[in-house]
Amino acid sequence: MYKNLNQCLQQCEYFRCGQKAINFLGKKVYCRWADDDCAGSSCNYAICVRGRLLSNGVCGLKIKRKTREDYDSSLEKGLEIKLKGKILKKFKKDDFLM
Repeated sequence: MYKNLNQCLQQCEYFRCGQKAINFLGKKVYCRWADDDCAGSSCNYAICVRGRLLSNGVCGLKIKRKTREDYDSSLEKGLEIKLKGKILKKFKKDDFLM
């Protein structure tokens, strides 16, 4: 859909150049290493200080994780804990009930 929406930008406070060749000229970002405009996240020397730059150039700070709720309360009721030895003496049977 929007491929460039989550791309890492050179104006980000965490974006760094591995060659330390980045130069800000107004709104334009210039690379002294290549003597051209900065390629941003597609450059081989692009680094994220927070370590969130993904291999495809997407900023990991802008991506939300998808989580599933696989928790099933019926599994909790059938859970049995078996203890042996000294630990069994320290706990009572009532302590295991939730």
